[in-house]
Amino acid sequence: MDIRPNNQPIRILHVLYKMDRGGAETWLMHILRHIDRQRFRLDFLVHDPSPGAYDAEAQDLGARIIFCSYPDSPWAYARRFKEILADYGPYDVVHSHLHSGGFHLFLASQAGVSVRISHNHSAVFPLLNSLSLAKRFLTKMSYKLVFHYATAGLAASRLAAPGRFGPDWESDPRWQVLYCGIDLQPFRETIDPQIIRQELGIPAGVLVIGHVGGFSDVKNHRFIIEIASQLVRVLPDFRLLLVGEGPLRPETERLVDQAGLRDRVIFTGLRTDVPRLMMGAMDIFLFPSLFESLGLVVLEAQAAGLPCLVSDTVPAEAEVVRPLFRRLSLNEPASRWAEAILAAREAKMGRPEVLEIMARSHFNIEVSCRELAAMYQDQAEKAGRHNGQ
Repeated sequence: MDIRPNNQPIRILHVLYKMDRGGAETWLMHILRHIDRQRFRLDFLVHDPSPGAYDAEAQDLGARIIFCSYPDSPWAYARRFKEILADYGPYDVVHSHLHSGGFHLFLASQAGVSVRISHNHSAVFPLLNSLSLAKRFLTKMSYKLVFHYATAGLAASRLAAPGRFGPDWESDPRWQVLYCGIDLQPFRETIDPQIIRQELGIPAGVLVIGHVGGFSDVKNHRFIIEIASQLVRVLPDFRLLLVGEGPLRPETERLVDQAGLRDRVIFTGLRTDVPRLMMGAMDIFLFPSLFESLGLVVLEAQAAGLPCLVSDTVPAEAEVVRPLFRRLSLNEPASRWAEAILAAREAKMGRPEVLEIMARSHFNIEVSCRELAAMYQDQAEKAGRHNGQ
């Protein structure tokens, strides 16, 4: 039963850096497309003034993109954040997706927002080790604020939960795992692989190894090129398709040139048609990340019916279609990974069977959206009872 006055929608402010094509942002766009927008109104508070890849679509779907700058003074930021809550609200929920989200939940509490959610999308322990001492201190302080001011906490996987909510997170009813789902509809479309490969300049019959991810340390592109350098010794004619952008792309291109692989590696840049590329161009999906909280692109690769060769740092929950999934340790040499790529060619499943498995899983966006909506409703009702409504 909806106890809100006059059945008004539950209004949620998501706090993040920018609505670009990252894993969390893509999931939020899936949620915005699928959630009942009469019952739930979503806005996005961002910290980068430049346009995000999803801004226009989000606004077309009724969401507002609200910019809040990071001034030198935290007091000035706090004042601006509270002004936004007052000017654009009132909000029933503040849902933070940032490592610094504890500060936002504290401010939301001061402003009288009843439901305050901290959402961890990353495997935090490795990230903390890479931060400066000052940033590590501020991050840990933010986590302390989460414990005090969050009314609920979500984690993308069981691996991600302890980093934000502590090793005993399961003993606190506030914390739970909410799996980020993917939209399966694009994987039901009929595509012509010949046309897609022609667009990319890929010869017919050539094995294509694909990777999707930003060019950053965690995605381990250096090791991907090492694997390709080993693979070319036993399979001279193949293509490596690298989808994405990021600060380490120039360095990766230099590594490709040094390895003499320029004619075998294709850099696509950012693409809006990843499912189409997976189904029409790729034969095998390679994902040797240094760490992951989940890895949404691995779920998409399975939905596309691709054999997936992933590092053993990827959470166990990402293994949905088991016949397509193969783990390998990052301690294994690149030559061993190249051998595993050749062996993975034998793993095949029909797309209808794959999609049926994915549709029954937690990673179907319809399931994920339903679970998130139920949590919002439950939290709003609890807050209403607490406030005497």
